[in-house]
Amino acid sequence: MTNVSKSVVDNNKNRNAKIKLIIERIISYSFLIVLTVFCLSFFYVLVINSTKSNDELNSVFSLLPSKYFFENLIGALFHPTSQYVNIFSGFKNSLIVALLSSVLTCYFSSLTAYGVYAYNFKGKRIIAAFILAIMMIPSQLASVGFLKIAVDLRITDQLWVLIVPSIAAPATYFYMHQYLKATLPLELIEASRMDGSNEFMTFNRIVLPIMKPALAVQMIFSFVASWNNYYMPGLLIEDDNKTTLPIMLGLLRSDAIGKVDNGQIWMVILLSILPVVIVYLILSRSIIKGVTSGSVKG
Repeated sequence: MTNVSKSVVDNNKNRNAKIKLIIERIISYSFLIVLTVFCLSFFYVLVINSTKSNDELNSVFSLLPSKYFFENLIGALFHPTSQYVNIFSGFKNSLIVALLSSVLTCYFSSLTAYGVYAYNFKGKRIIAAFILAIMMIPSQLASVGFLKIAVDLRITDQLWVLIVPSIAAPATYFYMHQYLKATLPLELIEASRMDGSNEFMTFNRIVLPIMKPALAVQMIFSFVASWNNYYMPGLLIEDDNKTTLPIMLGLLRSDAIGKVDNGQIWMVILLSILPVVIVYLILSRSIIKGVTSGSVKG
């Protein structure tokens, strides 16, 4: 085969490869655009419905916004039509539980993961396997016994009862342990000990800064899980002053038929997801870095 023929064949192959790559990208981007539109459509409908009056929501469905946004906002905040709605109290209780739960969960899970990773002690593998085995047990099974203990000790209707059990998070421990294995050399720990650093100083000043991306990821997951938690607060909280937002929304739905302004309901739902969006936006820069750093050995 002459050089000219080879050149023509190579050009055809390159052209076909480029066309194939373009087609694959078009298909991939089209799928991602459709998926993005589908996911955002629910949020769009939520925002649109929060701008409508009760009569408009009970009539024909429309994707166009209306003019009652601020009226619904003021009504939901200051003049709720349901006895179960107290936005300020619900926000306060949910923020206390979600923030403390996420911070304590991430800190103590990281501390546990650091202890298992950095130290060699008798029973280390058994303890690590036991923690991972707990991941297989549904939390609803343990909640029955915990509820009985809480009732017997008369510690229900306390926000700290929702916070303390969330500290034990096997899934968060497992993620932190894998991240440490990928990013933290044991030589760094030995060097800090030789420099006179005690164990907690090493963890707080050396290990935690290295784990910032992983902490950001797990902070988001823990915050969202605690913020949206309906099961445990529904079992342990009966005092209206201690009600979290998910419980409040559940009670609002039961009171909604013919009694409550539907525009206010949509506004309360919109307000309830704003803290989750804000936390995500604040910590989102660390998500990709946290996920990728914990997956490949550095």
